[in-house]
Amino acid sequence: MIILRELNDPRLTGMPSITRVKVVEDLSTAEVFVTVMGTAGQQTAALNALKHSAGLMRTRLTKQMTLRVAPFLTFKLDEDLKKELELEAVLRKIELENQELDRKRAEEAAAAGGTPTDAAAPAATESAPAPTESAPDVPKAE
Repeated sequence: MIILRELNDPRLTGMPSITRVKVVEDLSTAEVFVTVMGTAGQQTAALNALKHSAGLMRTRLTKQMTLRVAPFLTFKLDEDLKKELELEAVLRKIELENQELDRKRAEEAAAAGGTPTDAAAPAATESAPAPTESAPDVPKAE
């Protein structure tokens, strides 16, 4: 709330969002990880604005949370989130490629005169476990 409402820094154009906070056990420091929408330059400018305002935010936190001493705040861009989003994009691309391959295989099977389920059926029955003889016979309900 302090970042959104009380900081009037023109460098905060990319709407920073706090993704996570790491606080040391003795509550002396807190690493605040943020993401900022925008270009790399806008992200750097917003991060610098947050670092510049860290003292003000610490003072406000002390008053709002009725703490005797609030932790020193250090701001960092959350690179983990960026990596997660990139990985998710790669996984989506792989999924689309797999769907395209499945579609092509189904078309080839249909053109060859079979159905895609016919081609997959032998593999499914071969991998099915064989029934065991020790299983009790269960009467069929009619």
